[in-house]
Amino acid sequence: MMADSIQIMLSERPLSVAVGTTLFTLREAHKPDADVVVLNGAPVREDRVLEAGDAVVLIRRGEIPGRDTLEALMAARHTPGVHAVIKRATVGIAGVGGLGSAIAIALARIGLGKLIVADFDVVEPSNLNRQQYFIDQIGQPKVEALRDNLARINPYVEVETHLLRLNRENVPALFGGVDVMVEAFDAADQKAMLVESFTGRFPGRPIVVASGLAGHMPSNTIVTRKMGPSLVMVGDLMTAAAPGTGLMAPRVGVAAHHQANAVLRLLLGEDPEG
Repeated sequence: MMADSIQIMLSERPLSVAVGTTLFTLREAHKPDADVVVLNGAPVREDRVLEAGDAVVLIRRGEIPGRDTLEALMAARHTPGVHAVIKRATVGIAGVGGLGSAIAIALARIGLGKLIVADFDVVEPSNLNRQQYFIDQIGQPKVEALRDNLARINPYVEVETHLLRLNRENVPALFGGVDVMVEAFDAADQKAMLVESFTGRFPGRPIVVASGLAGHMPSNTIVTRKMGPSLVMVGDLMTAAAPGTGLMAPRVGVAAHHQANAVLRLLLGEDPEG
C-alpha cells in the first residue's frame, strides 16, 4: 500500500503532509500572508506539488521571526549541539571600531547569547572606511550605534554596552562574567593594558587579541596563533598603521573574522590555531 503522507521541512521543522499537497496549499494552511515562498533554498512563484524531503520557508516581508523560530533556523544551520553552546555563551569586546564592530556582528549572526561591549568613542566620518556603522550614525556613541545595528541583525542577542574609557581598574569589573575576552583596540598601550589587567585577574580565561593588520598586504599573511595557554593572537605581527599604510576595510575585516572564528572555536572547546 502506498503511503498517504510524506515528510517535509517547514521553516526547518519536520512536518507530515498529505501526498499531493502543493506549495500554495501549504502556505494557505500555515501562513496565508506570506509574501515569499522558498523551496529548497530558492524563491519560487509558481505552485507545485511537494515531494518528500522538500524544505519550505514561508516569509512575510518585514516580519521579525520569534525567538523560537529564529533559533530553530539557526540550530538547523549550526547543528543543534553547536547552537546550544553558542547561545549560552558571553563574550566581551574591548573597543568597537574596525575590529570590534565586525567581530560583534559576526558573533550576533551566529546567535551568541550575550555580548558585553565597551568603548568611549563616537562614530566619525573617517570611521566609515572600515567600521560597521552607517553615515546617519555619525556623532553617535559607537556602543549605542552598534547596539542598534546588532538589534536589526538578531534582536535576541543580549547586548550590554558601556560608554567609557577602559582602564586597569574597570576591566575586571566589566568583563568578569565573560567566557572569552576580545581585544579590539588600535593603540599598543591599550592592548597591553587590557591583556595584563584581564589575564592578571582571570588567569586561564581565554583572550583573543590582534596585531598587524594595516594596509593592503596579502590576506594570507594574517594568521591565528596561540601565544600561550590562554592568549590567542591574530595578525601578521608586523604591519602597523603609518603614513602611507592606513587601516582599510578588507584586511581589517579578515583579521576581525579570524578573531570571531577563534572565539567560536574556543567556545566549542576546539584549538583556535588547529
